[in-house]
Amino acid sequence: MKVHFIGAGPGAADLITVRGLKLIQSCPVCLYAGSLVPEEIVKAAPEGARVVDTAPLHLDQIIDEIKLAHSKNQHVARVHSGDPSLYGAIAEQMRRLDALGIEYDVTPGVPAFAAAAAALKTEFTLPEIAQTVILTRTTMQASAMPPGEELALLGASKATLAIHLSIRNLGHIERELTPHYGADCPVVVAYRVTWPDELFIHGTLSTIAKKVKEAKITRTALVLVGPVLGHTEFRDSALYDKEHEHVLRNRKTVKKKIQKSS
Repeated sequence: MKVHFIGAGPGAADLITVRGLKLIQSCPVCLYAGSLVPEEIVKAAPEGARVVDTAPLHLDQIIDEIKLAHSKNQHVARVHSGDPSLYGAIAEQMRRLDALGIEYDVTPGVPAFAAAAAALKTEFTLPEIAQTVILTRTTMQASAMPPGEELALLGASKATLAIHLSIRNLGHIERELTPHYGADCPVVVAYRVTWPDELFIHGTLSTIAKKVKEAKITRTALVLVGPVLGHTEFRDSALYDKEHEHVLRNRKTVKKKIQKSS
């Protein structure tokens, strides 16, 4: 018996990985985060499978479900939204399983920030604009940020920021980041990316809070901050520059290939 932690992706049912879908189709028990995982994905569980929405359950109850499956020698698909490595709350589940001697593995999923970039048709790393992406959150009711990970400190890098679980903290985001990025720095709030009601709100550090309030968005949104979101002019990457040589492409190799093909 094994527990399979599976990243279901950001929302669209067809963005789950092939491996993740096959595991769900093969497991007689499916535990899923119903508030964030589309029902269409867990409908792929085999006929007669025990399918449980864990949204209203606490950790002990979730582990009890796994222990019950273990007693019956039944594989479990434990389905989380996005990619389970980011704010997935799987670490404490795995710790419990380690103590119980129950085997498990993890299948990655498409994270929300990557889905947002795809929908926006943009890159979060542009030559000489930004080459770093920081995935973070802000202090809310659940838990405080560790020392050294304060938003103002991270913002000093001027990297592209993907700020999770913070849609109700936009005032704090504006105050902490404006000294580093400027009040007119582009901001995009990505709401329920790839779901049918997907919405993108474009603004700046000084305007985004008002726009989000008007749209009445209070949850399930990602806050993206950085100059890459507003740049349409940047130099081409060196990767495909005809003057740029690397181990797979140098002038001698290219010349030989051209001569051979002609």
